Amino acid sequence: MDQGSSISLSRCKHMEKLHVAAAIIYRSDTIYAAHRSTSAAGAGWEFPGGKLRPQESADHAVQRELREECDCKLATHWLLDTVEYDYPSFHLSMDCFVCTLAAGSSITNLEHDADRWLSRAELLDVDWLPADRKLVRQIGMFWDSIFCTSHL
Repeated sequence: MDQGSSISLSRCKHMEKLHVAAAIIYRSDTIYAAHRSTSAAGAGWEFPGGKLRPQESADHAVQRELREECDCKLATHWLLDTVEYDYPSFHLSMDCFVCTLAAGSSITNLEHDADRWLSRAELLDVDWLPADRKLVRQIGMFWDSIFCTSHL
Protein backbone atom coordinates (compact mmCIF):
# COMPACT_ATOMS: atom_id res chain seq x y z
CA MET A 1 0.00 0.00 0.00
CA ASP A 2 1.41 3.38 -0.89
CA GLN A 3 1.53 6.27 1.53
CA GLY A 4 -1.40 8.08 -0.17
CA SER A 5 -3.63 5.06 0.42
CA SER A 6 -2.73 4.75 4.10
CA ILE A 7 -3.40 8.45 4.61
CA SER A 8 -6.75 8.09 2.88
CA LEU A 9 -7.71 5.07 5.01
CA SER A 10 -6.62 6.87 8.17
CA ARG A 11 -8.71 9.92 7.22
CA CYS A 12 -11.82 7.77 6.59
CA LYS A 13 -11.68 6.32 10.10
CA HIS A 14 -11.99 9.81 11.57
CA MET A 15 -14.56 11.26 9.17
CA GLU A 16 -18.09 11.95 10.30
CA LYS A 17 -20.40 9.29 8.86
CA LEU A 18 -23.75 10.41 7.52
CA HIS A 19 -26.43 7.78 6.80
CA VAL A 20 -29.30 8.98 4.62
CA ALA A 21 -32.22 7.53 2.68
CA ALA A 22 -33.14 8.92 -0.74
CA ALA A 23 -36.14 8.47 -3.03
CA ILE A 24 -35.91 7.91 -6.78
CA ILE A 25 -39.54 8.76 -7.52
CA TYR A 26 -40.84 7.40 -10.82
CA ARG A 27 -43.90 8.83 -12.58
CA SER A 28 -44.99 8.76 -16.22
CA ASP A 29 -41.58 7.66 -17.53
CA THR A 30 -39.75 10.39 -15.55
CA ILE A 31 -37.95 10.63 -12.23
CA TYR A 32 -38.00 13.49 -9.73
CA ALA A 33 -34.87 15.54 -9.04
CA ALA A 34 -34.52 18.39 -6.55
CA HIS A 35 -31.92 21.16 -6.26
CA ARG A 36 -30.41 22.57 -3.09
CA SER A 37 -28.32 25.71 -3.19
CA THR A 38 -26.79 24.79 0.17
CA SER A 39 -26.19 21.46 1.87
CA ALA A 40 -23.37 19.58 3.58
CA ALA A 41 -22.43 18.25 0.14
CA GLY A 42 -22.63 21.66 -1.55
CA ALA A 43 -25.04 22.96 -4.17
CA GLY A 44 -26.49 20.61 -6.74
CA TRP A 45 -29.25 18.28 -7.86
CA GLU A 46 -30.17 15.28 -5.76
CA PHE A 47 -32.85 12.74 -5.00
CA PRO A 48 -34.98 13.96 -2.09
CA GLY A 49 -34.48 12.36 1.29
CA GLY A 50 -32.47 12.87 4.41
CA LYS A 51 -30.72 11.64 7.53
CA LEU A 52 -31.83 8.61 9.46
CA ARG A 53 -32.73 9.31 13.05
CA PRO A 54 -31.20 7.13 15.80
CA GLN A 55 -32.69 3.61 15.66
CA GLU A 56 -34.68 4.48 12.49
CA SER A 57 -34.64 2.15 9.49
CA ALA A 58 -33.83 3.52 6.04
CA ASP A 59 -37.24 2.30 4.86
CA HIS A 60 -39.00 4.40 7.51
CA ALA A 61 -36.67 7.37 6.98
CA VAL A 62 -37.37 7.65 3.25
CA GLN A 63 -41.12 7.73 3.91
CA ARG A 64 -40.77 10.30 6.72
CA GLU A 65 -38.36 12.52 4.78
CA LEU A 66 -40.64 12.60 1.72
CA ARG A 67 -43.57 13.67 3.91
CA GLU A 68 -41.39 16.43 5.42
CA GLU A 69 -39.63 17.64 2.23
CA CYS A 70 -42.27 17.03 -0.44
CA ASP A 71 -45.55 16.69 1.46
CA CYS A 72 -46.26 13.38 -0.27
CA LYS A 73 -46.90 9.75 0.53
CA LEU A 74 -45.13 6.87 -1.15
CA ALA A 75 -46.82 3.75 -2.43
CA THR A 76 -44.22 1.37 -3.78
CA HIS A 77 -40.63 1.61 -2.61
CA TRP A 78 -37.79 -0.86 -2.81
CA LEU A 79 -34.06 -0.56 -2.23
CA LEU A 80 -32.13 -0.17 -5.47
CA ASP A 81 -28.62 0.51 -4.14
CA THR A 82 -26.56 1.88 -1.29
CA VAL A 83 -24.11 4.55 -2.40
CA GLU A 84 -20.93 5.06 -0.37
CA TYR A 85 -19.14 8.34 -1.08
CA ASP A 86 -16.42 10.37 0.64
CA TYR A 87 -16.97 14.10 0.62
CA PRO A 88 -14.08 16.21 1.98
CA SER A 89 -15.57 16.50 5.47
CA PHE A 90 -17.80 13.41 5.83
CA HIS A 91 -18.53 9.92 4.55
CA LEU A 92 -21.99 9.47 3.01
CA SER A 93 -23.87 6.18 3.09
CA MET A 94 -27.05 6.68 1.02
CA ASP A 95 -29.76 4.02 0.75
CA CYS A 96 -31.55 4.75 -2.54
CA PHE A 97 -35.13 3.55 -2.96
CA VAL A 98 -37.14 3.36 -6.18
CA CYS A 99 -40.55 4.79 -5.31
CA THR A 100 -43.94 5.67 -6.69
CA LEU A 101 -46.39 8.13 -5.21
CA ALA A 102 -49.46 6.87 -3.38
CA ALA A 103 -52.77 7.28 -5.20
CA GLY A 104 -53.93 10.89 -4.93
CA SER A 105 -50.54 12.09 -3.64
CA SER A 106 -48.45 14.72 -5.41
CA ILE A 107 -45.20 16.49 -4.66
CA THR A 108 -45.17 19.92 -3.07
CA ASN A 109 -41.59 21.12 -2.91
CA LEU A 110 -41.09 22.39 0.66
CA GLU A 111 -37.28 22.40 1.06
CA HIS A 112 -35.52 22.66 -2.30
CA ASP A 113 -35.02 25.78 -4.38
CA ALA A 114 -35.90 24.00 -7.67
CA ASP A 115 -37.24 20.68 -8.88
CA ARG A 116 -37.76 18.85 -12.16
CA TRP A 117 -39.18 15.65 -13.56
CA LEU A 118 -36.48 14.19 -15.81
CA SER A 119 -36.90 11.68 -18.61
CA ARG A 120 -34.18 9.15 -19.35
CA ALA A 121 -32.81 11.44 -22.08
CA GLU A 122 -32.66 14.41 -19.65
CA LEU A 123 -30.87 12.68 -16.75
CA LEU A 124 -27.55 14.37 -17.41
CA ASP A 125 -29.07 17.79 -18.15
CA VAL A 126 -28.66 18.82 -14.50
CA ASP A 127 -25.54 19.09 -12.33
CA TRP A 128 -25.96 16.20 -9.87
CA LEU A 129 -24.14 16.16 -6.55
CA PRO A 130 -20.99 14.02 -6.76
CA ALA A 131 -22.42 11.13 -4.71
CA ASP A 132 -25.37 10.81 -7.13
CA ARG A 133 -23.51 10.87 -10.45
CA LYS A 134 -22.54 7.20 -10.78
CA LEU A 135 -26.02 6.08 -9.68
CA VAL A 136 -27.67 8.44 -12.18
CA ARG A 137 -25.57 6.99 -15.01
CA GLN A 138 -26.55 3.48 -13.93
CA ILE A 139 -30.21 4.46 -13.82
CA GLY A 140 -29.89 5.74 -17.38
CA MET A 141 -28.25 2.52 -18.57
CA PHE A 142 -30.73 0.20 -16.83
CA TRP A 143 -33.85 2.40 -16.97
CA ASP A 144 -36.13 -0.21 -18.55
CA SER A 145 -35.13 -2.90 -16.04
CA ILE A 146 -35.36 -0.63 -12.99
CA PHE A 147 -38.73 0.87 -13.86
CA CYS A 148 -40.30 -2.30 -15.26
CA THR A 149 -43.98 -2.32 -14.35
CA SER A 150 -43.60 -5.64 -12.52
CA HIS A 151 -41.37 -3.83 -9.97
CA LEU A 152 -43.75 -0.95 -9.50
